[in-house]
Amino acid sequence: QVQLVESGGGLVQTGGSLRLSCAASGSIFRITSMGWYRQAPGKQRELVATITSAGRMNAADSVKGRIGIPVDAAKNTMYLQMDSLKPEDTAVYYCNVQTSLLPYSYWGQGTQVTVSS
Repeated sequence: QVQLVESGGGLVQTGGSLRLSCAASGSIFRITSMGWYRQAPGKQRELVATITSAGRMNAADSVKGRIGIPVDAAKNTMYLQMDSLKPEDTAVYYCNVQTSLLPYSYWGQGTQVTVSS
């Protein structure tokens, strides 16, 4: 079964930048959307941003204007580029791919992002 492997998390100062990676171990078919979610301690997992198969980006108000989701199809990899980071961005970040075929969704293992104040 295809797996998503995340990397790139770490510690960064307020105002800094990070680039997270999400690499698929094989091809995923009938993708409907892909993107990133995050979960802070004591909180529910929440949307960061996604891109639909039509190329439309949806982003949480808290990150609009500060993030992008570049894709390198040749490497089966997508990224989360985060700029102007804030302490409120501290969370475990999970990449996600949604499909119209089973298993319908794929999730990465999570990578910790910590933004110091």
